[in-house]
This record gives sequence, structure tokens and C-alpha cells, in this order.
Amino acid sequence: MIEKQIIDECRGGNLNKFRILVEQTSPIAFSVAFRMLCDEDQAKDVVQETMISIWQKLNKIRSAERYKSWMYRIVINKCYDQLRRRKKNPEYKADDKTWELISDRISEQPSSDLENEETAVIISQLTNRLSPKQKAVFVLTELEELSVDEVSEITGMSKTAIKSNLWYARRRISEMVEKYL
Repeated sequence: MIEKQIIDECRGGNLNKFRILVEQTSPIAFSVAFRMLCDEDQAKDVVQETMISIWQKLNKIRSAERYKSWMYRIVINKCYDQLRRRKKNPEYKADDKTWELISDRISEQPSSDLENEETAVIISQLTNRLSPKQKAVFVLTELEELSVDEVSEITGMSKTAIKSNLWYARRRISEMVEKYL
């Protein structure tokens, strides 16, 4: 993932090496943030806040091997913050037309080149009734394909809690898909 030398030079204040670090890790951070928030602009903001936090706290990372999990944890926590802000000011409610779009896209075997907006609608509709923890566990395990051990390290949740949250998330999503298909 990230070379120890890059992290060491970033700790020493080398902005050019930090630029390399950002270029290597921001796509991963964006993927998680976008899947959690289903909003491209908010995901970009979370990535930017994450990179600022990484720069400020880079001395706290113990090893290059732990960097990926540490970065995921920062992204997830920033997403939780954003979801809490959203909860205070809800913006969007799905209607039957939106569910029809989802149904049509699923039945067409969606291609890998779905537009971000369409992807956001689908992910949002399938995860909007999940708790933030369930959503984080679902995104990290099912969409980012991380192991339960990695998700445990990132979220601080026990493996049992992760499996439980994932089970409930899958069940809820299955119910929604069955209902609208």
C-alpha cells in the first residue's frame, strides 16, 4: 500500500511526498465516502477533511502497514459526522419513480460504467434505512470487500457486532429489493 519511506518523509514535513500520499489514497477514501454518503460533493468534502486530518495527525500512525486501516477509520468517522448533520436537516425522500429506476437498472444487469448520480441513487435507496453503523459495515464489507478483521480495526466494533450489523443490513436491503422488484 504505502511505503514507509513516504510516511516518514511526510512526517518530516515533505509536502511533495504528502502529495504522492494523497494521490495514492484519496481514491480509496472517496470510494468509501461516496458509498456512505451517496453525494459526490459531500464525499469530496469528506476526503478533503480526511487528508487534512491525516496531515495533522500523521505522527500518530505507528507503521505504514496500519496506514490503510487508520485512513479508513478517519473517513468513516467523518462520514458519521456528515450523516449526523444530515439527520438534523433531512433533504431527500424516495418516491415510486425512484424505486422504478432502481428496479429497471437492477433488471438490466447494470454495467460497470454507471454514472455517479445513478450509483448514488441506488446505494442511497438500498441503504437509507440502515443505521450509520450498519451502513458502514455494509459498505466496508460488501462494497469495499474488506474482511471482518479489517472492519473491526477500522470501526472499533467487535467481530460479533460487525457480523450482527451486517446480517441486519443485508436482511433490510433484501426486504427492500424484494418489495420493489
